[in-house]
Amino acid sequence: MISDHAVVRSEQIGEGTTIREFVVVEAGASIGRDCVIHPHVVIGSGVSIGDRVEIFPGTVVGKPPNGANAVARPIEYDRVVSIGDDCSLGPNAVVFYGVKIGRGCLIGDGASIREECTVGDQCLISRYVTVNYNTSIGDRTKIMDLTHITGNMTIGNDVFISVLVATTNDNALGARGYEEGQIIGPTIGDGAMIGSGAHLQPGVVIGNGAVVGSGSVVTRDVEARKVVMGVPARVVRDV
Repeated sequence: MISDHAVVRSEQIGEGTTIREFVVVEAGASIGRDCVIHPHVVIGSGVSIGDRVEIFPGTVVGKPPNGANAVARPIEYDRVVSIGDDCSLGPNAVVFYGVKIGRGCLIGDGASIREECTVGDQCLISRYVTVNYNTSIGDRTKIMDLTHITGNMTIGNDVFISVLVATTNDNALGARGYEEGQIIGPTIGDGAMIGSGAHLQPGVVIGNGAVVGSGSVVTRDVEARKVVMGVPARVVRDV
C-alpha cells in the first residue's frame, strides 16, 4: 500500500511494502518486500533497503554531508546507502550517504550515522548515539544511549559500550587543522566492554575482552582481558 499523500519517484518497491503519508522516496532508491515506511520519512536516491525493514517517522536515509566551510577535513563519500534485511530505524534517525548497515540492526531514536561508516549484523545503535565519519563497527555490537563514536574509529565484534561514553580523535583539539594520519580515533577489540561515562582518548587501543570501568579516562593502550579504572585509567586486575 502506498498512500496517495506520499511522493514515490522510484519504481523499485517490493511486494507487501507499506508507504504511509508524506513519505518521499527519490528516483533510484529501492525498497524490499514487506517493509513499513512511516510518515515523514525521506529516502534519497541511491538508497537500497532490504526486506522486512521498518522505518519510523521523521527519519532521513541518504543525507548528503555538507561541511559548509566549517569542517577542516575533506568530505568524501559514495552516494549510496545499504540497509540490510530485518532492520528497524527509530524516529528521527539520520543515516548519511556512504553508509552500510547489516542485517537485523536496531538504530535508535535520533541516532546519527555519518558518511563512510559500516555497521555489522545484529547491532544496536541506541537512542541519540552519534557515529562519526569513516568508522567501522563489527557484528553483534551494542552502543548505548547518548554515546559519541568519533571519526576514524574501529570497533570489533560483540563489543558493549555503555551510556554517555565519549571518544576523541584529535589531541590538538583542532588547533592544527586536519592532517591526514593525525586524526585517529580509538580501536576497541572484540568482546571489550566500556563502562558508562568513560572517556577514550585519541588512538588508544582497547584489547580483546578488556573492561574499562565507569568514569575512567583512558590515555594509553589497554591489554587484552585487563580491567582498568580511574583517572587516568590503570590496570586493577585481570578479567
